[in-house]
Amino acid sequence: MDQRGLVERARGGDHDAFAELARAAVVRLDQASRLILRDPELARDAVQEGLIRAWRDLPKLRDPDRFDAWLYRLMVNSCIDQTRRRRRRAVEVELTPIHAPFAADTSRALADRDEVDRVLRHLDERGRAIVVLHYFLGLPLTEVAATLGIPVGTVKSRLHRALGEMRVAISAEPALTPSGVSGGQLV
Repeated sequence: MDQRGLVERARGGDHDAFAELARAAVVRLDQASRLILRDPELARDAVQEGLIRAWRDLPKLRDPDRFDAWLYRLMVNSCIDQTRRRRRRAVEVELTPIHAPFAADTSRALADRDEVDRVLRHLDERGRAIVVLHYFLGLPLTEVAATLGIPVGTVKSRLHRALGEMRVAISAEPALTPSGVSGGQLV
């Protein structure tokens, strides 16, 4: 059955239809929330909270074809709520493995993932949300704006600011050479 049909059935109270919709989206929601929150436990809580909100508010969804964007918006709002509740908690990130074609030298890929992780750490949750939705989930900026419920211009300016902060973070910390020496000095 197509997604629209499942949404219509779930709006009518069909638990199995909603479970199928949730099962199809939970991995993407979890990956995005982990990147936004940078804590796997908080990310799971945010996804669960988003799915609970989705079940509760599903009858209010006006356009069943926009279910995915609406669900992302609920998840991002749950992430922001989680961040507000736990402002002072230290945050660790657990990167999930990337399923990419086999590469002989994985050290560069690991270094790149570590660098992305490091620069994402410098962004606030709103900037991370936009970067994750646009670059990691591949949503166009218009969809990011619809998902977050903000104007496209605001998304563009926040993305521009976030990318600038990421560039500064990349250039601020010296890259290590394989021997642990940076610029001829021991680190």
